[in-house]
Amino acid sequence: MLIGAEELHRRVAEPNPPELLDVRWALGDPHGAEHYRAGHLPGAVYVDLDTELAGPHAPGAGRHPLPSAAALQDSARRWGISQGGSVVVYDNSGGLAASRAWWLLRWAGVRDVRILDGGLAAWRAAGYAEATGSASPRKPGDVVLSAGHLPTLTADEAAALPFAASSSPGDRSSAGTRPAGGTLLDARAGERYRGEVEPIDPRAGHIPGAISKPTGENLQDGVPYFKTAEALQARFADVTGRVGVYCGSGVTAAHQIAALATIGIDAALYPGSWSAWSSDPDRPAATGDQP
Repeated sequence: MLIGAEELHRRVAEPNPPELLDVRWALGDPHGAEHYRAGHLPGAVYVDLDTELAGPHAPGAGRHPLPSAAALQDSARRWGISQGGSVVVYDNSGGLAASRAWWLLRWAGVRDVRILDGGLAAWRAAGYAEATGSASPRKPGDVVLSAGHLPTLTADEAAALPFAASSSPGDRSSAGTRPAGGTLLDARAGERYRGEVEPIDPRAGHIPGAISKPTGENLQDGVPYFKTAEALQARFADVTGRVGVYCGSGVTAAHQIAALATIGIDAALYPGSWSAWSSDPDRPAATGDQP
């Protein structure tokens, strides 16, 4: 799932290096391409999350709909991704944006995709060289993509998941705080989950039955590296049954799915996430710190 800066530095010098994708994006910061041109890993190609890692806006689809497999294939070939090749994605925000590229490529059938743990900050901390300006792929890509290699949830499936029958004999509710069955994780900040603030979407609150697991807490305190496997296992100790994840628009939830995958837990993404759910007046919204 992850690759360290030292290992990546070694691999980019090999005869068949991975393709490097720079996914510099943050909510409210439209200057990702400028940040990329100011300094990036040598050979990395810039990927625009809003236009290349999301499809066109459609009613009820949320702020970052999934692109079609055909559109993603066109983009991936422009990035230089070849059939059977490897890819490393990174950003400068602890993987919160790069994980969207990781998830989408895995969803579309690219098997060897890893996230640079620590991102650009880790590369810089190791003292490795950077490039400026823009880079082009070494050769055109020929990857063939198809949808559905990772699981997703519809709004109805996300609604039902926390209340579904237990999927194994050992599944149980957590200290009586939620129904037995699957686990739906809300990866947004706690104040958005509780409905105290909502800076961008139509309504505040969370999907009934979901439990709060802010994505930022997948990272070590004060540094942009994923927590250790032991720390992540403790963090997700109350996760049972089938697992689904959502966030604001399906971007940072991918980081949660990556964190879960590092400890062997598969999770499905609700792509529309809260942006789609909250735009439907027929969908209920819960508030407070309980599911």
